Amino acid sequence: MAEHDDFTAKLMEDMPDNLLDFVKTKVTSFIKWDLIRFFHANPDTVDTAENIARYAGRSLAAVEPELEDLEASGIMQRKLIGDKVVFTLTDDPEMRDIIGEFMHACEDRQFRVKAVYHIVRSMQ
Repeated sequence: MAEHDDFTAKLMEDMPDNLLDFVKTKVTSFIKWDLIRFFHANPDTVDTAENIARYAGRSLAAVEPELEDLEASGIMQRKLIGDKVVFTLTDDPEMRDIIGEFMHACEDRQFRVKAVYHIVRSMQ
């Protein structure tokens, strides 16, 4: 069985290093993947965690800590507008490039399977 696990792990590691690192360190949950996809498709969105949760069809309790993690990892930015905390996609061009590369790679089924594998492993 261990030999099979080693083969699977090796197969799943077969993606470009920058994307493998991105998935392993930043896209560590399916909610984060959804949020990254949403903000990639809507890069000018600046909104509260409550509204973002509503757009994502998820609870605030599920989305808020993930937005905070994405902020800590450099994908999102937190701003204060009046007395409201809002989130927006980073304006860092390098991070936006890797997000774009990740979203483009997600168009490939085999890449998505590998990304899912890494997310599931990170959640264990």
